[in-house]
Amino acid sequence: MPLTFTLDPAITPVLRDGILDLWADVSNAGGAVGFVPPVSREEIRPELLRHFVQLAEGRCRLLVGHDESGEVAATAFLTRNAHRLMTHWLWLYTVMVHPRHQGKGYGRDLLAAAADAARGIDGIEAIRLTCRGGLGLERFYASCGYKEVGRVPGAIRVAPGDDREDVIMLLPLG
Repeated sequence: MPLTFTLDPAITPVLRDGILDLWADVSNAGGAVGFVPPVSREEIRPELLRHFVQLAEGRCRLLVGHDESGEVAATAFLTRNAHRLMTHWLWLYTVMVHPRHQGKGYGRDLLAAAADAARGIDGIEAIRLTCRGGLGLERFYASCGYKEVGRVPGAIRVAPGDDREDVIMLLPLG
């Protein structure tokens, strides 16, 4: 059954807790979403609150996918570029699909919904995202239409002696 996507949902305690659970479950399953396992909801909470501040300030938009039981199953944050010469593209951050739903095509559905949302934002011509090298994520994003446009060697330190590339991907919306 497909996910139901909502752009800019009301931030409620239930949604907040659902995103915290999703973020912790994705991180602890090895997902590259800003944390290294093991991580708790309480360790993630300050980062989620920073995202919520950006939402409140109108600098960011939230896309949430709910599964058939109504649980938060996927998220992505669309963030406008603040640099005045780069306002024609936005960043896609914290792209997550719950591990129990992986392999069902929900990641592709999430990226398609994010692209549709970006197309609805006046003046946006492309989406940029970065992903952690060494996990094959760039192949997944490429299969969804993103093009690799750069790599920064050793930019992500997962652990002492375990540095990864930061892979930059671009999706033109034209």
